[in-house]
Amino acid sequence: MAASSTLQGKILLVGAGKMGGALLEGWLAHGLSPADAAVIDPSPPSEMATFLKEQKIERAPKPGSFLPDAAVIAVKPQMADEVMPKIAGYLRQKTVVISIMAGRTLASIEKHFPPSSLVVRGMPNTPAAIGHGITVAVANRHVCTSTRLFASELLGAVGKVEWIEDEKLMDAVTAVSGSGPAYVFLLAEALAKAGVEAGLPEALATKLARETVSGSGELLRRSKLDAGKLRENVTSPGGTTAAALEVLMGADGLEPLLKRAVAAAAKRSRDLAG
Repeated sequence: MAASSTLQGKILLVGAGKMGGALLEGWLAHGLSPADAAVIDPSPPSEMATFLKEQKIERAPKPGSFLPDAAVIAVKPQMADEVMPKIAGYLRQKTVVISIMAGRTLASIEKHFPPSSLVVRGMPNTPAAIGHGITVAVANRHVCTSTRLFASELLGAVGKVEWIEDEKLMDAVTAVSGSGPAYVFLLAEALAKAGVEAGLPEALATKLARETVSGSGELLRRSKLDAGKLRENVTSPGGTTAAALEVLMGADGLEPLLKRAVAAAAKRSRDLAG
């Protein structure tokens, strides 16, 4: 990922797993000095542990020795109540706390920090690992325009950023874009299995499914046409695609199934709220 700007400020990353690690690599690629980053994670993945050592990024600094402009919380939501009180000592008055924990509300985060703390809740997704993620964010009432821009810069190091004002939408965001990559991967997996059932060798079916899903996604990303129009452009009346879509778009087809899946994910997001 080529640097497009020079990212400045001191950033404390709490949790260096897949998403936290992707953010850290994005910040460094956008010009953040390794000296301005610190990580709290007692057991990061081995590759990330090696990366931190190579970059000479400080791990587990003592409170007061590292004064961050932003503290980014990238741990599992089930760990929130254990982790957040431990990082309160690192925060300054103007430190913005950015949480990417699924389901955890602004209120559930604010209760661990002093009144008037600056808190942003974000929901990225796994394409952040290649710089093509999308994050939706919402801020509490104490976050000003300049702080929001700073948060956008941090979250935008791994893809696009959209802001919302109504936090209630975050459960649906989590269900659509946060969990959405898994739905796409399942599509590729199922398409490959269907190809095998139709007589294709497994390796060829897998390659065809992978390239079809990834290529179609890139076409959708680049095209000015919406998904419905692109679908219509592939579909000739009475042709093979139309025959398949008759099944996929039926009463028990893909659309109602996805609606139920998104509803289930949104409910689980609400259940995770603290």
